Amino acid sequence: MTETASVAPEPEAVGELYDRLLEAELEGGAFDPNLHIGYWEDPESDLPRAEAVVRFTDQHVDRLGVGPGARVLDLGCGVGGPALRAVERTGAHLTGVSISAGQVAHANRLVADAGLAGLAEFRHGNAMALPFDDESFDAVMAIESLIHMPDREQVLSEVRRVLKPGGRLVLTELSERAPRPAVRHPAVEEFCRVSMLTLADPDAYVPMLHRAGLRLRLFLDITDHTVQRNFRDLAKQIGDVDGLLFHPRDLVGVHEVGCFLAVADRP
Repeated sequence: MTETASVAPEPEAVGELYDRLLEAELEGGAFDPNLHIGYWEDPESDLPRAEAVVRFTDQHVDRLGVGPGARVLDLGCGVGGPALRAVERTGAHLTGVSISAGQVAHANRLVADAGLAGLAEFRHGNAMALPFDDESFDAVMAIESLIHMPDREQVLSEVRRVLKPGGRLVLTELSERAPRPAVRHPAVEEFCRVSMLTLADPDAYVPMLHRAGLRLRLFLDITDHTVQRNFRDLAKQIGDVDGLLFHPRDLVGVHEVGCFLAVADRP
Protein backbone atom coordinates (compact mmCIF):
# COMPACT_ATOMS: atom_id res chain seq x y z
CA MET A 1 0.00 0.00 0.00
CA THR A 2 1.14 3.58 -0.61
CA GLU A 3 -0.96 5.23 2.07
CA THR A 4 -2.60 4.06 5.25
CA ALA A 5 -5.68 5.97 6.30
CA SER A 6 -9.06 4.26 6.41
CA VAL A 7 -10.60 7.07 4.33
CA ALA A 8 -8.70 8.88 1.57
CA PRO A 9 -8.91 12.68 1.66
CA GLU A 10 -11.37 14.37 -0.68
CA PRO A 11 -9.84 17.40 -2.42
CA GLU A 12 -12.88 19.63 -2.05
CA ALA A 13 -13.14 18.85 1.66
CA VAL A 14 -9.42 19.57 2.13
CA GLY A 15 -9.90 22.92 0.37
CA GLU A 16 -12.80 23.79 2.65
CA LEU A 17 -10.75 22.79 5.70
CA TYR A 18 -7.93 25.14 4.78
CA ASP A 19 -10.38 27.92 3.90
CA ARG A 20 -11.79 27.65 7.43
CA LEU A 21 -8.36 27.48 9.06
CA LEU A 22 -7.19 30.56 7.18
CA GLU A 23 -10.31 32.49 8.14
CA ALA A 24 -9.83 31.53 11.79
CA GLU A 25 -6.16 32.58 11.71
CA LEU A 26 -6.95 35.94 10.15
CA GLU A 27 -9.74 36.60 12.64
CA GLY A 28 -7.51 35.58 15.55
CA GLY A 29 -4.52 37.61 14.40
CA ALA A 30 -2.29 34.54 14.27
CA PHE A 31 -1.65 34.40 10.53
CA ASP A 32 1.49 32.50 9.51
CA PRO A 33 2.70 32.56 5.86
CA ASN A 34 4.26 29.11 6.38
CA LEU A 35 1.99 26.17 7.17
CA HIS A 36 4.52 23.36 7.42
CA ILE A 37 6.80 21.90 10.07
CA GLY A 38 10.27 23.07 11.07
CA TYR A 39 13.73 21.62 10.53
CA TRP A 40 16.36 21.60 13.29
CA GLU A 41 19.90 20.33 12.65
CA ASP A 42 20.00 19.61 16.39
CA PRO A 43 16.49 18.84 17.68
CA GLU A 44 17.53 19.99 21.15
CA SER A 45 18.85 23.36 19.98
CA ASP A 46 17.32 26.67 21.03
CA LEU A 47 16.48 27.64 17.44
CA PRO A 48 12.99 29.21 17.44
CA ARG A 49 10.34 27.34 15.53
CA ALA A 50 9.75 30.29 13.18
CA GLU A 51 13.36 30.06 11.98
CA ALA A 52 13.20 26.27 11.78
CA VAL A 53 10.14 26.52 9.51
CA VAL A 54 12.09 28.71 7.09
CA ARG A 55 14.96 26.21 7.19
CA PHE A 56 12.48 23.49 6.24
CA THR A 57 11.50 25.51 3.19
CA ASP A 58 15.18 25.91 2.34
CA GLN A 59 15.63 22.13 2.40
CA HIS A 60 13.40 22.11 -0.68
CA VAL A 61 14.41 25.31 -2.42
CA ASP A 62 18.14 24.64 -2.25
CA ARG A 63 17.66 21.26 -3.96
CA LEU A 64 15.58 22.53 -6.88
CA GLY A 65 18.67 23.40 -8.90
CA VAL A 66 17.12 26.44 -10.56
CA GLY A 67 18.00 30.08 -11.12
CA PRO A 68 16.65 33.21 -12.81
CA GLY A 69 14.47 32.42 -15.80
CA ALA A 70 13.46 28.98 -14.57
CA ARG A 71 9.81 28.11 -13.92
CA VAL A 72 8.94 26.37 -10.67
CA LEU A 73 5.62 24.89 -9.56
CA ASP A 74 4.75 24.92 -5.85
CA LEU A 75 2.30 22.04 -5.49
CA GLY A 76 0.01 22.74 -2.56
CA CYS A 77 1.35 26.26 -2.13
CA GLY A 78 -0.50 27.28 1.01
CA VAL A 79 -0.67 31.04 1.52
CA GLY A 80 2.54 31.77 -0.35
CA GLY A 81 5.32 31.90 2.24
CA PRO A 82 7.51 29.17 0.71
CA ALA A 83 6.97 30.60 -2.77
CA LEU A 84 8.27 34.00 -1.68
CA ARG A 85 11.30 32.33 -0.14
CA ALA A 86 11.95 30.40 -3.36
CA VAL A 87 11.74 33.57 -5.46
CA GLU A 88 14.10 35.41 -3.13
CA ARG A 89 16.69 32.61 -3.09
CA THR A 90 16.61 31.61 -6.76
CA GLY A 91 15.16 34.42 -8.85
CA ALA A 92 13.00 31.83 -10.63
CA HIS A 93 9.38 32.43 -11.60
CA LEU A 94 7.09 30.63 -9.16
CA THR A 95 3.59 29.34 -9.88
CA GLY A 96 1.63 28.01 -6.93
CA VAL A 97 -1.46 25.85 -6.98
CA SER A 98 -3.81 25.04 -4.09
CA ILE A 99 -7.18 23.38 -3.69
CA SER A 100 -8.08 26.17 -1.23
CA ALA A 101 -9.50 29.24 -2.97
CA GLY A 102 -8.92 31.27 0.19
CA GLN A 103 -5.24 30.38 0.25
CA VAL A 104 -4.82 31.31 -3.41
CA ALA A 105 -6.41 34.72 -2.94
CA HIS A 106 -4.28 35.45 0.11
CA ALA A 107 -1.08 34.23 -1.58
CA ASN A 108 -1.65 36.56 -4.52
CA ARG A 109 -2.14 39.47 -2.11
CA LEU A 110 1.03 38.48 -0.25
CA VAL A 111 3.24 38.57 -3.36
CA ALA A 112 1.65 41.82 -4.53
CA ASP A 113 2.39 43.44 -1.19
CA ALA A 114 5.98 42.19 -1.45
CA GLY A 115 6.33 43.72 -4.91
CA LEU A 116 6.95 40.30 -6.47
CA ALA A 117 3.77 39.85 -8.48
CA GLY A 118 5.84 39.59 -11.65
CA LEU A 119 7.77 36.63 -10.27
CA ALA A 120 5.02 34.68 -8.52
CA GLU A 121 1.39 33.82 -9.20
CA PHE A 122 -1.10 31.45 -7.64
CA ARG A 123 -3.96 29.46 -9.10
CA HIS A 124 -6.83 27.44 -7.71
CA GLY A 125 -6.57 23.86 -8.90
CA ASN A 126 -6.54 20.15 -8.15
CA ALA A 127 -3.16 18.39 -8.17
CA MET A 128 -4.88 15.28 -9.52
CA ALA A 129 -5.46 17.16 -12.79
CA LEU A 130 -3.07 20.09 -12.92
CA PRO A 131 -4.26 23.07 -15.01
CA PHE A 132 -0.97 23.40 -16.90
CA ASP A 133 0.38 22.31 -20.27
CA ASP A 134 2.82 19.46 -20.69
CA GLU A 135 6.48 20.30 -19.98
CA SER A 136 5.65 23.68 -18.42
CA PHE A 137 8.09 23.65 -15.48
CA ASP A 138 11.77 23.19 -14.77
CA ALA A 139 11.12 22.07 -11.19
CA VAL A 140 8.33 21.22 -8.77
CA MET A 141 8.33 21.40 -4.99
CA ALA A 142 5.71 19.81 -2.79
CA ILE A 143 6.08 20.67 0.89
CA GLU A 144 3.94 18.31 2.96
CA SER A 145 1.14 18.51 0.41
CA LEU A 146 0.76 14.99 -0.98
CA ILE A 147 -0.42 13.89 2.47
CA HIS A 148 -3.79 15.52 1.59
CA MET A 149 -4.20 13.94 -1.84
CA PRO A 150 -6.25 10.77 -2.40
CA ASP A 151 -4.01 9.17 -5.05
CA ARG A 152 -0.29 9.93 -4.75
CA GLU A 153 0.61 8.04 -7.89
CA GLN A 154 -1.85 10.08 -9.95
CA VAL A 155 -0.36 13.29 -8.57
CA LEU A 156 3.18 12.13 -9.32
CA SER A 157 2.12 11.23 -12.85
CA GLU A 158 0.78 14.76 -13.25
CA VAL A 159 4.06 16.13 -11.90
CA ARG A 160 5.94 14.09 -14.50
CA ARG A 161 3.64 15.43 -17.23
CA VAL A 162 4.19 19.10 -16.41
CA LEU A 163 7.94 18.75 -15.82
CA LYS A 164 10.33 19.34 -18.69
CA PRO A 165 12.71 16.44 -19.48
CA GLY A 166 15.47 16.64 -16.90
CA GLY A 167 13.19 18.59 -14.56
CA ARG A 168 13.31 17.97 -10.84
CA LEU A 169 10.78 17.23 -8.09
CA VAL A 170 11.60 17.93 -4.43
CA LEU A 171 9.03 16.81 -1.88
CA THR A 172 8.50 16.01 1.76
CA GLU A 173 5.97 13.63 3.24
CA LEU A 174 4.79 12.71 6.70
CA SER A 175 5.06 8.95 6.81
CA GLU A 176 4.72 5.73 8.71
CA ARG A 177 7.72 4.90 10.83
CA ALA A 178 9.18 1.48 11.49
CA PRO A 179 8.59 -0.63 13.44
CA ARG A 180 4.93 -0.31 12.55
CA PRO A 181 2.59 -1.35 15.38
CA ALA A 182 -0.15 -3.88 14.83
CA VAL A 183 -2.63 -1.26 16.07
CA ARG A 184 -2.08 2.41 15.41
CA HIS A 185 -1.90 4.81 18.34
CA PRO A 186 -5.29 6.56 18.77
CA ALA A 187 -3.65 10.00 18.60
CA VAL A 188 -2.19 9.17 15.18
CA GLU A 189 -5.58 8.03 13.93
CA GLU A 190 -7.20 11.21 15.20
CA PHE A 191 -4.45 13.39 13.74
CA CYS A 192 -4.96 11.82 10.31
CA ARG A 193 -8.74 12.04 10.54
CA VAL A 194 -9.13 15.68 11.57
CA SER A 195 -6.24 16.86 9.37
CA MET A 196 -7.59 14.95 6.35
CA LEU A 197 -4.29 13.29 5.58
CA THR A 198 -2.70 9.92 5.02
CA LEU A 199 0.78 8.84 6.05
CA ALA A 200 3.03 7.71 3.21
CA ASP A 201 4.60 4.26 3.12
CA PRO A 202 8.35 4.85 2.59
CA ASP A 203 8.89 1.29 1.36
CA ALA A 204 6.45 1.81 -1.50
CA TYR A 205 7.68 5.22 -2.59
CA VAL A 206 10.50 4.31 -4.97
CA PRO A 207 8.45 1.90 -7.11
CA MET A 208 5.58 4.39 -7.10
CA LEU A 209 7.87 7.15 -8.38
CA HIS A 210 9.13 4.82 -11.10
CA ARG A 211 5.60 3.86 -12.17
CA ALA A 212 4.82 7.57 -12.47
CA GLY A 213 7.76 8.03 -14.82
CA LEU A 214 10.17 9.64 -12.34
CA ARG A 215 13.56 8.48 -11.11
CA LEU A 216 14.65 8.82 -7.50
CA ARG A 217 17.87 10.79 -6.89
CA LEU A 218 17.77 11.25 -3.10
CA PHE A 219 15.76 9.85 -0.21
CA LEU A 220 16.41 11.23 3.29
CA ASP A 221 14.75 10.25 6.55
CA ILE A 222 14.54 13.61 8.34
CA THR A 223 12.28 12.45 11.17
CA ASP A 224 14.79 13.24 13.92
CA HIS A 225 15.18 16.80 12.61
CA THR A 226 11.48 17.55 12.38
CA VAL A 227 8.57 15.64 13.84
CA GLN A 228 8.83 15.39 17.62
CA ARG A 229 10.47 18.80 18.08
CA ASN A 230 7.69 20.28 15.97
CA PHE A 231 4.94 18.68 18.08
CA ARG A 232 6.65 19.78 21.31
CA ASP A 233 7.07 23.39 20.21
CA LEU A 234 3.54 23.64 18.84
CA ALA A 235 2.13 22.15 22.04
CA LYS A 236 3.92 24.83 24.10
CA GLN A 237 2.88 27.58 21.73
CA ILE A 238 -0.78 26.59 21.76
CA GLY A 239 -0.99 25.84 25.49
CA ASP A 240 -4.36 24.94 26.96
CA VAL A 241 -6.55 26.41 24.24
CA ASP A 242 -9.94 24.70 24.04
CA GLY A 243 -11.92 23.85 20.93
CA LEU A 244 -9.06 22.71 18.70
CA LEU A 245 -9.69 20.00 16.14
CA PHE A 246 -6.51 18.33 17.33
CA HIS A 247 -3.87 19.26 19.93
CA PRO A 248 -0.22 18.50 19.02
CA ARG A 249 0.58 17.55 22.62
CA ASP A 250 -1.32 14.31 21.98
CA LEU A 251 1.49 13.23 19.64
CA VAL A 252 4.42 14.22 21.86
CA GLY A 253 6.27 11.01 22.65
CA VAL A 254 4.35 9.03 20.01
CA HIS A 255 7.00 7.89 17.54
CA GLU A 256 4.82 6.38 14.82
CA VAL A 257 4.94 9.45 12.56
CA GLY A 258 8.04 10.06 10.46
CA CYS A 259 9.09 12.50 7.77
CA PHE A 260 11.20 12.04 4.65
CA LEU A 261 12.53 14.22 1.86
CA ALA A 262 12.77 12.86 -1.67
CA VAL A 263 14.31 14.25 -4.85
CA ALA A 264 13.37 12.78 -8.23
CA ASP A 265 13.95 13.74 -11.87
CA ARG A 266 11.96 13.29 -15.04
CA PRO A 267 14.26 11.36 -17.44
